[in-house]
Amino acid sequence: MSCVIEEILPEDDPTRFDDELERILIAHQRDGKALLATCFDFLNRKTAFFKDPNVSKTLARLLRDVKQGSTSNKPSGAAPSTTSTGTPTSANGAPKVEPAAASPSLQQEAAPVIDAPTSSKVEKEEDEEKEESKGLKPNGGNGADLETYSWTQSLSDVVIAVPVPAGTKGRDCDVSISKTKLKVGLTGADPVLDGELFASVMPEDCYWNISDGEVVELNLQKVDRMAWWKSVVKGEPEIDTQKVEPENSKLADLDPETRQTVEKMMWDQRQKQMGLPTSEEAKKEEMLKKFMVQHPEMDFSKAKFM
Repeated sequence: MSCVIEEILPEDDPTRFDDELERILIAHQRDGKALLATCFDFLNRKTAFFKDPNVSKTLARLLRDVKQGSTSNKPSGAAPSTTSTGTPTSANGAPKVEPAAASPSLQQEAAPVIDAPTSSKVEKEEDEEKEESKGLKPNGGNGADLETYSWTQSLSDVVIAVPVPAGTKGRDCDVSISKTKLKVGLTGADPVLDGELFASVMPEDCYWNISDGEVVELNLQKVDRMAWWKSVVKGEPEIDTQKVEPENSKLADLDPETRQTVEKMMWDQRQKQMGLPTSEEAKKEEMLKKFMVQHPEMDFSKAKFM
């Protein structure tokens, strides 16, 4: 007696969702990054996945397992012959006994134990590189204290201090300020700063002077008074603008509309750092909740809100 048995994919077969995932990938115009962004957003909204403090290690382990799987699944050599019942046979025709393979779950649990030290070290180095890439911690004036000069800033201006030999006069200095470029130094010597400004300034409102014959001080007036500079000149060491904390007194000097905008930006920035919704996101969530209450007859379980 013979019968046709429908193929049933095991629950741990990663290909069992290929059809659904293929449709989703096509909807993202076959952009893998866009697909991952959608998946991560779904996990963040619908599960507690990202609340796990070890989520970065979990993602790194999953990525490693996927890479290992893509290489271990490649066929090598000719497939062994089988009997009519599907049992592998050796060259002489006798049934071939294969060593028992560890179950997938045991293999997945064992791999991290072996690779844990290396993986942990790599993750630590990546975290350090990521932290360094954000820039220097701002000084008390929201700027930086560097080897040959220091600078501070507010939303409206940038103040630069360049130490010079005692007794230096104005005629000894080589200073040039334009809308997009800056040059500061002593005549006949290599300039301390020379290059393109981080952002545009209003040269007619900028000025410089020598303080006590020992420091050249420059005051640059920003064109965009809603943005923090990461550096004075492009190519110089940058600060982490996410750690900039303007003083309340400086905010009080702004007009009401500008101050409200700045305070909103600061609040949204703190919310993002804590992984909480911004003011716009919170507003949308509140509107959605009111709409759902007003329309209880509608089913929102499968709705996707952008």
